[in-house]
Amino acid sequence: MTKFSALFAAAALTLTAGLAQADVRPDLIPGLLKSGAIMDLEKLNQAALAQHPGTTAANITDTELEQTATGAYVYQVELRDSKGIEWDVDLDAKTGKVLSNKQDK
Repeated sequence: MTKFSALFAAAALTLTAGLAQADVRPDLIPGLLKSGAIMDLEKLNQAALAQHPGTTAANITDTELEQTATGAYVYQVELRDSKGIEWDVDLDAKTGKVLSNKQDK
């Protein structure tokens, strides 16, 4: 392996390390709620739904709580809007801030 390819590989690993995420076990969620590490999941659902007016809890098709390599928690909501378009909304699970809101492909 040349020095250049070794540096490139190291840089690529460093850049993607912060993107790695792992699912949080459901039995850990009550403790995270109690400690304030994450918001109430219903409030997070409402924040995701607010991105797509006219949607309700019935439009949510899946949710996941994940922890990033940096220790932050991300709440992911998959929903279908009133036109049947699927969306992936990622929220900061502690603050409710929308991190991304993109159409599912």
